[in-house]
Amino acid sequence: MKLRPNFAGFVVCLVMIHACYSDAQSATASASPQKIFIDTDIGDDVDDAFALALALNSRETEIVGINGAWGDTELRARMVARFLRETGHPGIAVGVGVPTESTTIFTQRAWADGAAVKGPFPDGVKLLHDAILKYPGELTLVAIGPLTDIGALIDRDAATFRKLKRVVIMGGSVHQGYGDTLPTAEYNIKMDAMAAQKLFTSDVPISVMPLDSTQIMMTEAKRAELYRQRTPQAKVLKELDREWVANQKRQSPVLFDVVAVAAVLDPLVCPVTPLRIVVDDAGFTRAVTGKPNADVCLKLNEERFFQLYYGRLMGHP
Repeated sequence: MKLRPNFAGFVVCLVMIHACYSDAQSATASASPQKIFIDTDIGDDVDDAFALALALNSRETEIVGINGAWGDTELRARMVARFLRETGHPGIAVGVGVPTESTTIFTQRAWADGAAVKGPFPDGVKLLHDAILKYPGELTLVAIGPLTDIGALIDRDAATFRKLKRVVIMGGSVHQGYGDTLPTAEYNIKMDAMAAQKLFTSDVPISVMPLDSTQIMMTEAKRAELYRQRTPQAKVLKELDREWVANQKRQSPVLFDVVAVAAVLDPLVCPVTPLRIVVDDAGFTRAVTGKPNADVCLKLNEERFFQLYYGRLMGHP
């Protein structure tokens, strides 16, 4: 027996598929971008600049403020202001974080010193505080430097700090240290271990991108491809990369901080495991038994990460 096609049913299915697709398109179009605040020690390693570029190139986020954190925070703020101005984003608020002593080389100092905008810039801790109050329960703090500003805000007003939606950090070392070594005291945590202790006991949702999942290199071929683009962003990144190479005596940047921004844009880039993290006085981040206080990415989805990263920075998948 030959079966006849059920054309009526077929048409109904098509209509339902189209309706579902239209609903999905409408939901995507109407979705509001995530409000984020970035706290960065831009100017030492060049990965902060690549991370900032990714955030600026992503419609999923609305950057409501950026702090220059750790060390010479005034110069970092000037560097951020120049970056924003030269890439077409001059309206984003820039703050000066808590200044500290730092022995780390400010590799992009010359470019930062060339900033036309000299300030004055507002107090970064207050800038973050006011942003949280303006967007209670909505704001994600992306911390890609030592956590001094976070510790200062918790000391100043812990109740307001708890109004953050969550904190996403690049920091820590759970099972893997630098390279392929045993766990170590990672730089961003070690530089202000006390501030990190305050964060991990703050009862704010925390997403952690540790050394285990962030030691990803950008190849020279991909950098060359990026710099061939005739865009203000490519020009800025090329200049910063050149200064970093000259002063750091290394050729390929590790994209530590970029992973934190990518995880905000696409959680599948860095699937997380709930863990209880304790920070000791030496800056080690140890996973212990007990109620989880952080979602920790232990393994990066590298293919998905690079698809996102190159797609946004280079304008193609």
